[in-house]
Amino acid sequence: MKPISIGDMIPDFSLKDQNGEQFDIKSVRGRMNLVIFFYPRDGSLNCTREACYFRDLNEVFIENDASVIGISSQSVESHMEFASKNKLTYTLLSDSNNEVRKLFGVPARMFRLIPGRVTYVADKTGKVIYIFDSQTDVQRHADEALKICLLLRKTNG
Repeated sequence: MKPISIGDMIPDFSLKDQNGEQFDIKSVRGRMNLVIFFYPRDGSLNCTREACYFRDLNEVFIENDASVIGISSQSVESHMEFASKNKLTYTLLSDSNNEVRKLFGVPARMFRLIPGRVTYVADKTGKVIYIFDSQTDVQRHADEALKICLLLRKTNG
């Protein structure tokens, strides 16, 4: 399966969120722009920095018709603890079998031992319009996604 590229549509998927509720991407696709970020692990230093920066900007994303969704392979319980401890205000999804990660084609890093860190921005139709891939520049994921959401808002009124 080839990785998701700019111009592709966000595939259909359904995963449990940090509250144990089933989340279906169809519930937001078509209504909001989407910022989907894959991160390696709850609680690690860089993942916490990234997640908290998305949290700090979440109201701005909402004001610009964007829904932020974080995805990693940790359990619902791990996500619930991570979200609670860091006061995360957006959806975290548990991809315990890495099925959605594979569906998107998110690569593993460091001898395939560490799951990749990739952010996708899709417009309201679900078409991917931007991809940012960086293991180390964790805060830039939110900055880059926000720039694209601001451009979308400006061009679509």
